[in-house]
Amino acid sequence: MRLQNIDIDPSTMRLEVDIMSQKGSFVVVVCDGKARLTRLPEHGETKIITHQGKVKRVKFDEGEDF
Repeated sequence: MRLQNIDIDPSTMRLEVDIMSQKGSFVVVVCDGKARLTRLPEHGETKIITHQGKVKRVKFDEGEDF
């Protein structure tokens, strides 16, 4: 699975991401008290699909240079 859960400290409602340990570009999506991290493809699109103000899915459309 591409989406990785990120722990949110319930007492402070803060999350920590070590950006130095991540390789390449990435995105953090937060919704309903949950946070997830995913890497972005080198060539392609990443779409965050919402419904009624909530994240429903993350779609990846990747390609490769010819």
